Amino acid sequence: MTDPAELVDTLPSGAKVKRRSLRMRACSETDAKGKLCAGHLKRWYGAPRDFSARYGAELYRCEKCHTIYLPHPREVPRTGTLAW
Repeated sequence: MTDPAELVDTLPSGAKVKRRSLRMRACSETDAKGKLCAGHLKRWYGAPRDFSARYGAELYRCEKCHTIYLPHPREVPRTGTLAW
């Protein structure tokens, strides 16, 4: 079993910034009642410039709760161009 996503920062708007677990594809955030979000993590290309400058170019965001995820340090970055 992989380690749970770790909380890195909480933004003034209340949004959370977490580090993804290895090969994580679904959001691990829970609401006040303890219900799991399980929204799909999508690459966030429309991130504001201050986010990219602060956290890096590769960001992921949950499609349901909009929690922001940073890539796992052991995963290969996906920021390069496609190689055929």
